[in-house]
Amino acid sequence: MTGERPPSRRWPFVLTLGLGLGLIAAPAIFQMFDRAPKGRSMIDSFAPYMTEAKIAGFQRDLRTIDAAVVESTGHLRPALVSAGTSATATAADSPLLTDFQRKWPAIYRDMGDMLDTMHGDLGDYAAVDALPPFDLFPWSFVAPGVIVAVSSVAGLLLANAGHPVRPAVIALVVVGAGLVIAPGLFDMWVRAPKGGHMIDDFRPLMTQAKVERIQGYFLVIGAGEGTLRAEALPALAAATESDPRATAARFPAIARFGSDWPGTSNRMAPMIGAMSDNLGNYAAVDALPPFPLFPWFFVIPGVLVVGLAAVASRRPEELLEESSTPGTSASPSTPGANP
Repeated sequence: MTGERPPSRRWPFVLTLGLGLGLIAAPAIFQMFDRAPKGRSMIDSFAPYMTEAKIAGFQRDLRTIDAAVVESTGHLRPALVSAGTSATATAADSPLLTDFQRKWPAIYRDMGDMLDTMHGDLGDYAAVDALPPFDLFPWSFVAPGVIVAVSSVAGLLLANAGHPVRPAVIALVVVGAGLVIAPGLFDMWVRAPKGGHMIDDFRPLMTQAKVERIQGYFLVIGAGEGTLRAEALPALAAATESDPRATAARFPAIARFGSDWPGTSNRMAPMIGAMSDNLGNYAAVDALPPFPLFPWFFVIPGVLVVGLAAVASRRPEELLEESSTPGTSASPSTPGANP
């Protein structure tokens, strides 16, 4: 059909240009350049504590303290009261020791729940730690976005000049395919949801109120330990005219608590400090889009880019033939022909 112009092939490049610009803008829209490095810092800060051995050690420390509290209330206090001296009576009713014994069940439950949560998230933490560095995450959108945008502009220029658009199409297909397969290469389909689960689990832990409450626990425990070691046991030994070491041997759980406490506090305090130092980093990561969605942020643009590139690669005459109605180009019937 003479004089008919072939359909335009420019619109696929216009759409891919929009996708490329969207990929470039995404990190700025979600503040990834600021938030992603903070996520990396948080992951690194927790690395010394998110291990099976470390958390199991903390849990043993709590059980040691719990055994000492049980022994102090069930055995030591009756012994102090029965000794009948003013020193043992004062030690038995010490406000610091009483406060420790009264608050310990809630402390034990709260800190135990925290450690159980951390232990349950060891696999999730390892999955997040195995993802590409968070610092590079924004660039995983910007870099392909730039290539898609530049290739789209090149495709438009080639189409306007009547030249083959094959080079631009190839570039778009390569980048689009890369976006589609990237989540599989980095196991993001498995790791990203685990990261989201860990972020959800840590939300009750990573608050200023929670950290301050745990820091207060150390003061209560330390005061109780000091009273047991420096007041209660010496008072009982003096009242019974016993060797201090023999008196301590009567209460092995309390003795172990006293010997272990300096190491326990020195091990736990840095972990609580890491929690305090990373409250802002956690908030930044929590403000990112949900982790399970991140693989789709690559796959959906990738599929669209490949599909639009495939449309742009079609020859104009092919598009014209497909858009023609069948039979419109048929020759008119010969006069006199049989119906």
